[in-house]
Amino acid sequence: MAIASKSANARKVKNSLAKWIISLGGISVLFTLVLIFMYLLYVIKPIFESVKVTPDTQFAIAESEQVLATGVDELKEVAYTITAQGMINFYQLVDGGRYQAGDKILSQQLVADGEKLTQVVDVGQEQKLLLDSGGHIQLVVPSFSASFDTGERLIKPSVHYPLGRAYLPIDESNMPLSKLGFAMDDEKAIFVGFSHDQRLIKTTLFAEDDFSYDSAYQVQYQVVDYAVNAVDDILLTPDLAMAFIRHSDQVAVFSLDEDAELKATIIPQLEQNSSSQSRLTSMALLSGGSSLLLGDDRGNVSQWFEVATDKGRAFKEIRRFKASDHEPVVAIYTEQYRKSFYTQTPSGEIGLFYTTSAADLWRGTLHQGKAQAFAIAPRSDALILYSEKKLATFTVDNEHPEVTWQALWQEVWYEGYPEPDFIWQSTSGTDDFEAKFSLVPISFGTIKAAMYAMMFAVPIALTAAIYTAYFMTPGLRRKVKPTIELMEALPTVILGFLAGLWLAPIIEVYLPAIVLLLVFIPLSVFTTALAWHKLPRNYKARIPETWAPIILIPAIAIAAYAAFTLSPVLELHLFAGDVRQFITNDLGIDFDQRNALVVGIAMGFAVIPTIFSMAEDAIFSVPKHLTSGSLALGATQWQTLVKVVLLTASPGIFSAVMMGLGRAVGETMIVLMATGNTPILDWSIFQGMRTLAANIAVEMPESEVGSSHYRILFLAAFVLFVFTFVFNTLAEFVRQRLREKYSSL
Repeated sequence: MAIASKSANARKVKNSLAKWIISLGGISVLFTLVLIFMYLLYVIKPIFESVKVTPDTQFAIAESEQVLATGVDELKEVAYTITAQGMINFYQLVDGGRYQAGDKILSQQLVADGEKLTQVVDVGQEQKLLLDSGGHIQLVVPSFSASFDTGERLIKPSVHYPLGRAYLPIDESNMPLSKLGFAMDDEKAIFVGFSHDQRLIKTTLFAEDDFSYDSAYQVQYQVVDYAVNAVDDILLTPDLAMAFIRHSDQVAVFSLDEDAELKATIIPQLEQNSSSQSRLTSMALLSGGSSLLLGDDRGNVSQWFEVATDKGRAFKEIRRFKASDHEPVVAIYTEQYRKSFYTQTPSGEIGLFYTTSAADLWRGTLHQGKAQAFAIAPRSDALILYSEKKLATFTVDNEHPEVTWQALWQEVWYEGYPEPDFIWQSTSGTDDFEAKFSLVPISFGTIKAAMYAMMFAVPIALTAAIYTAYFMTPGLRRKVKPTIELMEALPTVILGFLAGLWLAPIIEVYLPAIVLLLVFIPLSVFTTALAWHKLPRNYKARIPETWAPIILIPAIAIAAYAAFTLSPVLELHLFAGDVRQFITNDLGIDFDQRNALVVGIAMGFAVIPTIFSMAEDAIFSVPKHLTSGSLALGATQWQTLVKVVLLTASPGIFSAVMMGLGRAVGETMIVLMATGNTPILDWSIFQGMRTLAANIAVEMPESEVGSSHYRILFLAAFVLFVFTFVFNTLAEFVRQRLREKYSSL
């Protein structure tokens, strides 16, 4: 009795310990999944946060003249103002070193004695084009350099003259200019101005070497044929291709080549429910110079850029923003590297918008009345404005303006595209490129790849599982089942490598053979089965039952050999010797060597072992008394299989299919190596795709940590996580329903 008691106590301890270990393991798995879910949300959350504009510094400055322009360095430590008197003054914004916030650290005269500035033109990258009362023109760049002479960082301001300190010869007649536009690169600088005698002139300075280190140039003058009484604004694109001349309520677009001819005229359309034309009040170019922004007296800002039409490229209004309900837009300020812009009204209302996503990011009032001078920091993380003899800076928290839920999942009209579309293109070779982050193409690619893989894998895996579990002899089953399950251990990178470098070229060359295989293999199987059925019993008895299925191997091999042998003949007589050219030219279907067909076959081989193993176990586990009873009642083997075995095993079979689908959705290396990784929306079996998993694997190593690209890749991972969660949840729900329905069998 004592021994039995000790044994019982030991068993209780072991059972209790096993219970707690198993429970702890299960809880740990759930806790890990929750942690992954929470971490993904933590990384994704910042891209959907609202914009914040908060006051930073403010101090009074003793400027006796009107301030025409202002700006700030990248680190937001030194600001400057340019006054109508022709002075540029630099102010310290933060306490540190020998200066306190608000101290003037440098003042420099920009114009000759007795002259005053009449206009300061912002031309990007902190370049300022100065027009004085004497008709003289200069190009200046406020510069900042850091030094550590005292052991602390000290920002030293200076003024740089890219085209030299001498006045620039813009007009041969030396007439004063009322409006002036400017753009330059390393080889030439172009000025377009409107003179007091109503001439539109174009002046080009050709660098003798390179403007980046030598300001010497040659001058070419030209008068542009454009008869108007006045010009309100002039803008030139940074690539020196076009000039936009705003006159009254229309904008003339001129080319900047030698002919300088009129390309187009932009006339804003009437507002809906309005009978009168709105009046243009402001104009600006977005970063890159591809889009034109037009503000009107009704508080609207419209975006225009060239699109391809049946009649050639033409400017078209793409989208419209409502900056104010009752005031005109008197100024538009664009960011240097992004497609964001600020608007300003006479009362001082400021609006922040992002064009591509059509997002209204922020509205507010930073001061009373229109600011005399307004500027955006080089990194777009601050604003600086001058109003009522006060210089104020504001910190802008706007890291991800291009990301909105609508932009990720809806069609977006990008610059230069003929219509809205779903596009994923995160990088490019130009600084003017705008990242395109639509998750639709890569989500579609994930579904497409999984669908073709399942179309290939499910019929093969399920029929193999049915035959192995129900018809195959036990001896052969013990060899076949482990062999197929061993396929699951094959690294998917090997399958992807073989698919991309070996299988894809074979399919491209022998495409008719692939179609013939779909006919020849079933035909060979049925022919062999019929021949076996007609074979006399004495011959059948000589062949062991275990070897009966192996008879199919030579039949299938002969069918495959025949398909590949007939492929060139079929291609020559039906497709003029080139089936790929027939598909591309005659059918109008694009053909990629690495396409969905290759992915379906390769990924199908990766999925088959998963589906086969689970489905075979489910079928083999059907109680023998059910099959025996069915057969005893007179049912055939096929009737028993269909009416009893498959119904009873249906929960396990469905789980097997859904597990295979989950494996296909999350597959990475095969789709990475066996497709062209093109994020397109096309169901064609001859086109490639890009999946969520492959996209993350390709782009995560090159994405900047904390950038919009980086966080959207985590969002893609979250979407993939949700995909698999939804699939598994639905699978479990259906499996339970099937189990309840057929548990009584």
